[in-house]
Amino acid sequence: MSPIALESEDHDRDAAFNKALHGKSAAERGGIRSMLKKDPAAQKAAVEEYFKHWDNKSASTETEEIRESRKAEYATLTRHYYNLATDIYEYGWGSSFHFCRFAYGEGFYQAIARHEHYLAHMMGLRDGMKVLDVGCGVGGPAREIAKFTGANIIGLNNNDYQIERATKYAQKEGLSNQLKFTKGDFMQMSFPPETFDAVYAIEATVHAPSLEGVYSQIYRVLKPGGVFGVYEWLMTDDYDNSNPEHREIRLGIEQGDGISNMVKISEGIRAMKAAGFELEIHEDLADRQDARPWYYPLDGDLRMAGSIGDILTIARMTKWGRFIAHNSIGGAERLGLLPKGTRKTADSLGLAADCLVAGAKQHLFTPMYLMVGRKPNA
Repeated sequence: MSPIALESEDHDRDAAFNKALHGKSAAERGGIRSMLKKDPAAQKAAVEEYFKHWDNKSASTETEEIRESRKAEYATLTRHYYNLATDIYEYGWGSSFHFCRFAYGEGFYQAIARHEHYLAHMMGLRDGMKVLDVGCGVGGPAREIAKFTGANIIGLNNNDYQIERATKYAQKEGLSNQLKFTKGDFMQMSFPPETFDAVYAIEATVHAPSLEGVYSQIYRVLKPGGVFGVYEWLMTDDYDNSNPEHREIRLGIEQGDGISNMVKISEGIRAMKAAGFELEIHEDLADRQDARPWYYPLDGDLRMAGSIGDILTIARMTKWGRFIAHNSIGGAERLGLLPKGTRKTADSLGLAADCLVAGAKQHLFTPMYLMVGRKPNA
């Protein structure tokens, strides 16, 4: 693996920016209420810092130098993406920022939880184990897995606002004795070697500039015999970077989801092996013949809703639902109720949704390539 230049960490700088942008909004219920509490000047800075990587940089003119510049600022890019997108995610999706498979008649949130349970099951997580959640978001999966397995989980995150949200939710659910959340860059973890019995990542390590780099860090902090399980976002090996449509789909996913460098399945498998793991399981779960495809909520097909309650969630993703939501956000911006840049962020998420669906239908992309690897015993 070629050496990856790592960004310098500055936790004091990040904490100050978090306070300036988010203020006390982490204490709000979330979603729209939190969006209303942002500082306009700090929001403007986050928008400019994030979208400088994407504005006027189309798939047709993309160069290796442009991609390398995104990788060089992987941590800042990801941190500001979630500064902008977290409240929108919570409003539209919930507190578990990932996709899932759907069984017949299964409700949205039930399916989300089952996807988390399945990973924990495949890894063999058990009561009392010391587990690391890499890229924990606002802690939705960590809370569910802690309750399901009895494991003690530390969530690692480079976004201060999400850590505040995750800590609040854990306290609310009485899980503070099992869950802790800490600030850090998963490319340069501060944990001592051989700290954890198990490590998992759910659709998070895709933000790394190098999968081998982040997997190697995970290998280092695992105890001998420890297990690592991941749902990875990958382009399939059907993806052809010389195909303009394929590039448009890949770039749309990257822009709308804060990703500096998405790679193919074959590279993900190589990265696991190069990091030192004995690969026990690897499978694209998106290829399973399920009752409904994983992307159906993004496709806005109300006929596939698993329950009456799901209709409200799916309705937000229909063309009319997105039209109303995005224009309402634009109107709120013009009235000064929401900071400028909120509509631009929502539009970028909408672009990603369209590209995710297109990538899935053309078998170019998966958000659930399951890999389970074990660190050999010394």
